Amino acid sequence: MDTLLALILTAVFLLTALLYASVGHAGASGYLTAMALLGVAPATMRPTALVLNILVASIAAFKFYRAGAFSWALFWPFAITSIPLAFIGGGITLPTNAYKVVVGLILIYAAYRMFRSTRAVTPEIITSPPPILALLSGAGIGLLSGLTGTGGGIFLSPLLLFMHWAEPRQASGVSAVFILMNSVAGLLGQPTSLSSLPEVLPLWLIAVAIGGWIGADYGSKRWGNHQVRYALAVVMVIAGLKLILT
Repeated sequence: MDTLLALILTAVFLLTALLYASVGHAGASGYLTAMALLGVAPATMRPTALVLNILVASIAAFKFYRAGAFSWALFWPFAITSIPLAFIGGGITLPTNAYKVVVGLILIYAAYRMFRSTRAVTPEIITSPPPILALLSGAGIGLLSGLTGTGGGIFLSPLLLFMHWAEPRQASGVSAVFILMNSVAGLLGQPTSLSSLPEVLPLWLIAVAIGGWIGADYGSKRWGNHQVRYALAVVMVIAGLKLILT
């Protein structure tokens, strides 16, 4: 990989991890966006995003758990079906064109949720999710996360908030652990993809560790810089359309 390209991605990954970890996410959709825009091969994108996700999600899970923003009762109904489906999805290799379309749609969806999150309002009444609905939702999210190299947080967090199943801090804490488990399962489902990891990966791991630690440390405060989120949403849309149309 070109040195300049590697350094640009290092800086982008650091900032992505910082922003995403602040809301309990690990940044997979952001990493995929950056790699798509800069022409990284699809075979490299998925395992790289998962490895970076595992590190940042571990940091975010630790921070939010220690802050008391995690609920086992809310986590397990989604995770019990999501984790095995993420493993299965990780073992499925889509044709290049199909993979581009799927990831492109995921990025556009993530952009929409990123935009909507700036207007989210904390619900006054929190209810428990119906077990069957949680199990089915977890299965669908797990399969998508394994197929695309994302941890599923971009789907779970909005679902928990919009269905009034969690308040924002708890949704972030549950999503962090959820992302970690799905990312590990997705990577275990495709062990041969590890051979496609770039040599520059150690540098990227250091970058996302720094960004993830700083972002997760402020996770309970939810940064209010809406302009940053709008800009990130626009970049995601551009990257998604680039993947779908090229």
